[in-house]
Amino acid sequence: MRSETISRVDGVDLAYELLPGAGPVVVFLPGFASDMGGTKALFLREACAERGQAMLRLDYAGHGASGGKFEDGTIGEWAGDAALVIEHAAGDAPLLLVGSSMGGWIALLLALRFGARVADMVLVAPAPDFTQRLIEDGLNPEQRSALDRDGFLLPPSDYGPPVPITKKLIDEGRNHLILGGPIAITCPVRVLHGMRDPDVPWQHSLKLAECLQAQDVRLIFIKDGDHRLSRETDLLLLRETLFTLLGQDGA
Repeated sequence: MRSETISRVDGVDLAYELLPGAGPVVVFLPGFASDMGGTKALFLREACAERGQAMLRLDYAGHGASGGKFEDGTIGEWAGDAALVIEHAAGDAPLLLVGSSMGGWIALLLALRFGARVADMVLVAPAPDFTQRLIEDGLNPEQRSALDRDGFLLPPSDYGPPVPITKKLIDEGRNHLILGGPIAITCPVRVLHGMRDPDVPWQHSLKLAECLQAQDVRLIFIKDGDHRLSRETDLLLLRETLFTLLGQDGA
């Protein structure tokens, strides 16, 4: 395994780890304030290692082992970080994108960018357009005033200390909204979503499926599943879904 960094033009170092193996390269895209050391990322790394499958894990700026400040980041910047690492580490190899939560939005943006190079996608509780549909649209007048005044909000989190939601994140996110019409992605897409997800409602994935131009789209709803989908049964389902797309039995 190769653990390295690549520097952006502004000097921010982006961390990644490449596991050599057979193509396509499985690329794991973490969620908001998550990183390549998360449960699903490490589980898939071990699964890919056992199968001899190439895998690329990465951290956006302000996340995990990468440099930069989290509160300076935006959807466009983090998608650009992922693209830069992919182009550097994976060359022109075909890709299978695995996106978790916000990473699902970034995976969709990358699929639009890379086109036919993306062979398949697996999205776990994907959150495209979350800055508008799941945050901005739900703000009350007091929160909107605070966001305009302070430039950020610190909503409570079930996963640890509050994570800043910046006005910059919301404003820049409008440049990358994709659920307003057809999404020109035609590769096979698999979506796993828990129906007890408190952060991204499972109906969000129905909207995504309607917008995707791909015909080979399958939604798998886990009735008792939460947002993380990191229980053993969830992880085994993720592995099975991934390796079935890769033409393997997932056993």
